[in-house]
Amino acid sequence: MSNVRRIYINTRTKQQYTQAKPTSIEVHYDKSGMITQTDIYGIITYASPSFRAQNGFSKEELIGMPHSIVRHPDMPDTVFQSMWESITQKETWHGYIKNLCKDGSFYWALVYVQASIADNGEILGYVSSREVVRAHELEEKKQMYALLSKKRNI
Repeated sequence: MSNVRRIYINTRTKQQYTQAKPTSIEVHYDKSGMITQTDIYGIITYASPSFRAQNGFSKEELIGMPHSIVRHPDMPDTVFQSMWESITQKETWHGYIKNLCKDGSFYWALVYVQASIADNGEILGYVSSREVVRAHELEEKKQMYALLSKKRNI
C-alpha cells in the first residue's frame, strides 16, 4: 500500500487539505446512490449526501475540491487516463475504483462516468454514479491494477 499523501486546495474556499494516510481498513457502502458531479476540470460541483457520508467529508469540504481527493494512491494512473479519454469524447466510462475516505479507510465501487452535455453539444461537466462491486470481477481487477502499479514503479 502506498503512503503517498497528496495536498489539495479547494478552488472555492482556498482551504488546503492533506489527503489521509491510507489504512488497511476496508469499508462497504450501503448500496444507496452515490452521485457526484464535476465541472470540465474534475472539480466537484455536487456530492450526494450518501457520497459525503461514505467518504466522511462535509458538503463544504467537497464542493470546490478536485474529485481526485478520494482517489486511493494504489489506483494506477492508466485507469484514470482511460476514463478521461472516454468521457472527453462524450462516451460513458465504467470501471472499478478504490476510493480513499477522509479517515484513511477505503472502499471499492463500480463507477460509471459520463459527460453532461448542453444542447449545443458542449460538455458542461461530468456525472459519476456508483454501484456495489461484483466480487468475482473485483478480484481480477485487483490483480490487474497491482500489475499496472508495478509497471509504473519500474
